[in-house]
Amino acid sequence: MIIRPKLIIATVALLAMSVSLAQTAVSDVEDSTEILKIAALEALISAPPERALPLVIKVLDAENTDEVKERALFVLSQIDLPEAQAKLLDVARSDDPELSSEAVRMIGIGGNAEALAGLQDLYSSGDEDLRAAVLEAYMIAGDVDAVHAIATNASDADEFQAAVEMLGVMGAVDRLQALSESSGFTEELIQALGIAGGDDVNATLMEIYRDAETDDIREAALEGMLISGYDEGVLQLYKESTNINEKRDLLQMLSIMDSDLMMEVIDAALAGGA
Repeated sequence: MIIRPKLIIATVALLAMSVSLAQTAVSDVEDSTEILKIAALEALISAPPERALPLVIKVLDAENTDEVKERALFVLSQIDLPEAQAKLLDVARSDDPELSSEAVRMIGIGGNAEALAGLQDLYSSGDEDLRAAVLEAYMIAGDVDAVHAIATNASDADEFQAAVEMLGVMGAVDRLQALSESSGFTEELIQALGIAGGDDVNATLMEIYRDAETDDIREAALEGMLISGYDEGVLQLYKESTNINEKRDLLQMLSIMDSDLMMEVIDAALAGGA
């Protein structure tokens, strides 16, 4: 018997979900019928896809609780058949906001390229919550191109910020830098760089801080260092500065970062040095 990696991952995920269910079975699931339905769905994860698919679709189309349908959506995301991905998209387009968002998330977990492509239209026509779910699905699937496209074509600042923050979470430093070339280093981009972190990002944040033409950009660069935990850079800026107000702000930032390096600055300040 060949054990597929995808099957192992799915089984581990379902076992974790089962533990959660067992701990809260009385409050979350009203009767034993629902418990058995969920157990049956979990068992389908190892069944042949052609046999599992019609049973999962039947559960989704029948009158069942959201708990049961959410488990069905997970199993559906693991079935590598076009019909399964099409059904996920159908549920994602439904009028049920909770199941719609869950279906979108499952598309991200499944990682099917065609299903992920189908999220583009859903994003364009969806409300704020559904758009957030689509961004999360792209993040889960590691689809940096899709998130970058959303940021590039954003129609307003909020949409741009949400996409940029997600790129930061995904560690897509190259895409963030590419966006900066077309729009400049906005506060959102700088903070997202901090989320991404890394030596290259830290060097970029230092450069942005030193070259900043406005206080807002300088503060954003400092916040980026806070997010990335780059206390060594803040200390270096403190040592370079000749402005007492700036030095005070940098000392306060080291304090906020709970940095061990802060003691070096405090000792020097109390001794009357820089």
